[in-house]
Amino acid sequence: MEKKVIGYFADSNQAGQAANELKAQGFKDISVLGNESGGKEESMGKDNSSNNTMTGGVIGGLAGLGLGTGALGALGAAALLIPGVGPIVAMGPLAAALGGAVTGGVAGALIDYGIPKERSDFYESKIKEGNTVLVLKADEQKTDEVAKMMKNHGAKDVRVH
Repeated sequence: MEKKVIGYFADSNQAGQAANELKAQGFKDISVLGNESGGKEESMGKDNSSNNTMTGGVIGGLAGLGLGTGALGALGAAALLIPGVGPIVAMGPLAAALGGAVTGGVAGALIDYGIPKERSDFYESKIKEGNTVLVLKADEQKTDEVAKMMKNHGAKDVRVH
């Protein structure tokens, strides 16, 4: 049975390193959601230059995937403006879900992905604060291994659902 393992990182570089290691171990359904603006509405200036800076910072931090920014697009990387959250970069299976979940925001996409509402709200708040969330699907017998790898790279509040 497949489960979801989710945690957040204060440093997007650590999230990228964790995702890279998980990918190297054969895990494929890896999603990364990041927001370096810390949810500050003023960072979403009318000229969009702050949004581009944030997007570059998150993608740069996730370049630890060893794939380069061109491949991030192939994995479904997207820069999105989510009401109530601000500008985020999403990569992986959740990127498409977020594109269609503007009204439900990040929490709505996580709920649809199988994360309970209370935890989805928690992780959305962590993204608003400027953290990076990593979530992936893994066979139930591999969840301990995944959680350990994430924690070894600095993940906090790692949970299995």
